[in-house]
Amino acid sequence: MAAFIPGIGKILCRVSPLLLQNIRQNKRLFVRLWTKDVFPGMQSSVSLCTAASLEIPSDAAEASARYKDSPWDYLESEEYIVRYGNSPVWSDYRRNHKGGIPPQKTRKTCIRGDKICGNPCPICRDPNIIIHHQNVKLLQQFISPYTGMVYDGTRTGVCEKQQKQLNKAIGAARDHGLLAFQIPHVDFAGEDYSNSHDAVGLTPAPPTVNSSNPWYWWYDTIQPDETEVAKVRKTYKAYLK
Repeated sequence: MAAFIPGIGKILCRVSPLLLQNIRQNKRLFVRLWTKDVFPGMQSSVSLCTAASLEIPSDAAEASARYKDSPWDYLESEEYIVRYGNSPVWSDYRRNHKGGIPPQKTRKTCIRGDKICGNPCPICRDPNIIIHHQNVKLLQQFISPYTGMVYDGTRTGVCEKQQKQLNKAIGAARDHGLLAFQIPHVDFAGEDYSNSHDAVGLTPAPPTVNSSNPWYWWYDTIQPDETEVAKVRKTYKAYLK
């Protein structure tokens, strides 16, 4: 009996490839017959699943090309109003993450070559949104109206790559005067910036050679206050000899 079992195993190993090949051929024949009977005009195909096409639709390509030279026109278009309304582009964005605590940083980028992540950021998901320093209405959506500071990517969901582009575009827009920003107030009441001081005014005439007075009064020997000197001596009397 023990010698009979290995013999059965060898036979099954030889026969199993033939059985699998017959099952596959019968499956293909069944699919062809089923498509001919149910859908006579339909071409038969061995596989019921086809690979998804990676080609961009012509309408999306035309829209991207239309707003490429003037991306600010997209924010005035009817397509943008229907999709976003009066809300910022990041208001309805929610990032997928595991657990109840969101990550402390956004992803580095949403597009790596030809691959796009499953839930791209608010800028990467819409090809018509192009960051430009003249696209003021888009940049204003990422600036706090109360503090004038740029929103962090953890609040808007923008990836780190697009966040860098936003910071650069906002800085360029402020340099060109397209975006207003507040300069902190500094009180200069206690400083003297007039030209009446001797150090910045006209140079006085040189004194005579035999005169003991210095050329400038601040070059003269300064006598310290005796009270302050006494305090210093009392503090460091252990170190003074």
